[in-house]
Amino acid sequence: MAFLLKGILIGLLFGLPAGAVGALTVQRTLRYGPRTGLLTGLGSSAADCCYASLGAFGLTIVSDFLLQYQSAIRLLGGGLIFILGISLLRRKQDTSRRDTENASRLGLFLSSFAIGITNPAAILTFLFAFSWLGISGGLSFGSGLLLVLGVFAGTYLWWGALTFAASLAGRKAAAIDPVRMNRVFGVLLCLLGIGICFR
Repeated sequence: MAFLLKGILIGLLFGLPAGAVGALTVQRTLRYGPRTGLLTGLGSSAADCCYASLGAFGLTIVSDFLLQYQSAIRLLGGGLIFILGISLLRRKQDTSRRDTENASRLGLFLSSFAIGITNPAAILTFLFAFSWLGISGGLSFGSGLLLVLGVFAGTYLWWGALTFAASLAGRKAAAIDPVRMNRVFGVLLCLLGIGICFR
């Protein structure tokens, strides 16, 4: 149980810097409802669990490989965010919430998962957090599983809270021109993508 609680704490702390996924979560929640925001956050939480697993179970071969090529992977992630921003900027007409009921749930999940998984530096963040809480790598399967589940719960609590907050603000946002809203979030994503590529 201690590993589960520590994982939740790490997940909450790790989810705070929302970044591009946070922008996507807010934008999708405002325009298409909380379900799309939760699916977006789910993809990010799944990516975080992948990196948390590498640290928890001491899979150094995989983590070393990812860290060795983190610059190229980071460029890929930044490019993906930039493309998502451009797609919002080019969207001249906005679909209604009803239209998105048939949208690909897998696409919502995969877009945020791809952003999260193209951040290999997250491994170092998790390792630092584990060390800070006195957790060493190479845990037993049971302890490692509880830790990873805790990380998932913690990060998803954060995305749920962000989705809930954006949903509450949805009434005010309903009066805003959807095309203008897409432009605002499109510019934000483009800037975040460029920042990731050149940091």
